[in-house]
Amino acid sequence: NRPASWSTLGDPVFEIGPSLREARARQGLTIDAMEQRTKVRAKYLRFLEDERFYLLPGDTYTKGFLKVYANELGLDGQLYVDEYNSRFASGDDEVQFRARRVQPARHRRQQRRESRLVAIGVGVILIVTGLVIAAWRFGGVESPSVNGIENRDGKRAPAANARLPQRVTLEIAAVKGPSYVEVWRGSRAGTQLYAGTLERGQVQRFTERKLFVMAAKPRRVVVKINGSRHAQFDGELDVAAAAAVRG
Repeated sequence: NRPASWSTLGDPVFEIGPSLREARARQGLTIDAMEQRTKVRAKYLRFLEDERFYLLPGDTYTKGFLKVYANELGLDGQLYVDEYNSRFASGDDEVQFRARRVQPARHRRQQRRESRLVAIGVGVILIVTGLVIAAWRFGGVESPSVNGIENRDGKRAPAANARLPQRVTLEIAAVKGPSYVEVWRGSRAGTQLYAGTLERGQVQRFTERKLFVMAAKPRRVVVKINGSRHAQFDGELDVAAAAAVRG
């Protein structure tokens, strides 16, 4: 069916959000009722009707929600997806969410080179530290202050790395049905640790200093941080930040 708010001037362009709202109102349906029918969260349906697409998880989700919502209202879901693609789609979602599953070989080689450079740098630091300690112990140098090394008076000098962030443990379990899940070390720009569909009853656990997790069906999964359930998971989560807030 063609949306009621289809433009009669120029190209066949229509307002996506208002036409969805009009179709729902004509049928006497509430947002909550449509949430039950579509299994899409009510706040996401409101974002669609208000055309606040930037608040949705990404283009892939947005187009999926549009198609489901429009079809449930008796409209042509693909027409809405095409209209969204022509006016709003950024084209970056495939890179951000799906293409990230397989890293280019060149990127992996670059990571290995960077790892070797880091290892060399750490080795140099250890050698220099060893020389300083040797000079202090055998060269008669008075009371040198080396980070993390005890002075002659028995007092420990403050270590520069004393405030390294604690490791956090993430546990994500599919409890109400399957959901596609991705987990990264650090952030979404970091190394991907997991990408796949968790079937009901399956659990994945990760322990790192920083983690980022995304789930396509957040209402089907339970997320625990350091053993405690995170009640506000809406599909994306910076695990270390959430752990810091939790204290």
